[in-house]
This record gives sequence, C-alpha cells and structure tokens, in this order.
Amino acid sequence: MIVFVTCGSEEEAYRISRTLVEEHLAACVNILSQVRSIYRWEGKIWDEKEWLLLIKTQKKQFELIEKKIKSLHSYSVPEIIGLTIEKGYKPYLSWLYENTSIS
Repeated sequence: MIVFVTCGSEEEAYRISRTLVEEHLAACVNILSQVRSIYRWEGKIWDEKEWLLLIKTQKKQFELIEKKIKSLHSYSVPEIIGLTIEKGYKPYLSWLYENTSIS
C-alpha cells in the first residue's frame, strides 16, 4: 500500500516520516518538497506550499499509521489516503514486507 499525506512544513514531513520508519509502520517514505496545493477549506480557497509524503507500507498497517499521523500532524484534518499496490517488483515488495513487520 502507498499512503499519501501532505504536511505544512519540511520539519513536520521529516518528523512524521522518520517516526513511521523507526516504528516499522513504513518501510520507506519519500518526501516530495514544496508541492503546490490549491484547495477549499472552511469556505475559502487556499493556495499553499506543502510537502507530500509517499509512505510505503502494508495494508494491515493503515489504521496504526493513521493514528500515528493524527497524533503528530499539525492539521486538524490531515490528508491520509491509502492506495493498494496491484503489482510490484517482487524483491522490492518482499523488502517492504520485511521492514513493516514487527517481530
């Protein structure tokens, strides 16, 4: 599974990413810097710089990841969207599984 999360600062993106990997909730997190997000929030159109996280994990970890992100994130309603991986390079997927399994 890949989970998408946007963050309001580079520091926040790093802190969330590092925590997820340290706690074996994610095998890898890519931080895409300064994406431009245009969205509607509380009746207003916003145009903001954000950092996008691409979190690689197992589907069974989603609820734990969601809980951890909500505890670390500055937004009251953070974007947390999970998409399943339909196909992938088997050695990579094995590595992903090994690094998101807590023994």
